[in-house]
Amino acid sequence: MSSRPPIEIETAPNPTATVIVMHGLGADGNDFVPIAKELDLAGAGPVRFVFPNAPSIPVTVNGGYVMPAWYDIAVADLVVREDEAGLRRSQAAIESLIAKEKGRGIGAGRIVLAGFSQGSAMALMTGLRHAERLAGIVGLSGYLPIAATTAAERHGANHATPLFMAHGTRDGIVPIARARQSRDALLALGYAVEWREYPMEHSVSMEEISDLGAFLRRVLA
Repeated sequence: MSSRPPIEIETAPNPTATVIVMHGLGADGNDFVPIAKELDLAGAGPVRFVFPNAPSIPVTVNGGYVMPAWYDIAVADLVVREDEAGLRRSQAAIESLIAKEKGRGIGAGRIVLAGFSQGSAMALMTGLRHAERLAGIVGLSGYLPIAATTAAERHGANHATPLFMAHGTRDGIVPIARARQSRDALLALGYAVEWREYPMEHSVSMEEISDLGAFLRRVLA
């Protein structure tokens, strides 16, 4: 995890739920703060949003340029030569964020893991392996990393946890075919995946924000 502390915002005092949101490659914790403020969470009670910052590391596919990243990417095909060591380091860092929220009185069943692009990969990887049932897992414009290990490493506690996955049909960074493969792999393992596609690039749309708000209201009701 970056030495920069996570950004936190609360919809009201004394939160009773937490949404941890991991940003994408090259961004930082500020990236999704405006989007979180657009979400309609009426009925969910006071919510704390936690926006962690990924560490800055050399990213191979970008010529070794140092930028915020949850893990290295070797080539444009995201599932070739995956950075398993980096993925697992970030998984451990996200687990520590979950533990911190539990220490503040938010039970695992009131915590949602969410992310965009690389952050989506981290939310899916970490959430499916977490040892207590979470309220929900959200993957936006991402994919399931080290997919071949999921069946063996997943924890039964989150087998029935609601999953929300959404993707742009014109995404040139994480092709929608890759995301659909991830969705299908999760469905084959018995997960309940709420899937959405939007006519957009590697980005977020207002329709997606509306659908995400509805999902969060449901799992945090």
